[in-house]
Amino acid sequence: MLLSIHPHQERPVNDTYKQVKDRLRVLDTVLTRGGIGNRDLAQAISMVHRLVKKGDRSREPSTEILRSLDKAEALGRADTA
Repeated sequence: MLLSIHPHQERPVNDTYKQVKDRLRVLDTVLTRGGIGNRDLAQAISMVHRLVKKGDRSREPSTEILRSLDKAEALGRADTA
């Protein structure tokens, strides 16, 4: 039996990473629903997307990801207030 290994095969995702991605989706919604004019919010969300993309999803999210996500959420709350 031959097993093929695909270089682009998805790695298992840590549950905490799933929570981070869910929180990030909420921020994306905030941005598209009116926060588009908030450059700081857009930049913070973009930073989190970059960090998540290069992070190891099989491990816990780094403190840098979590801090950046918290900052983006704070900006999102301020934008919707």
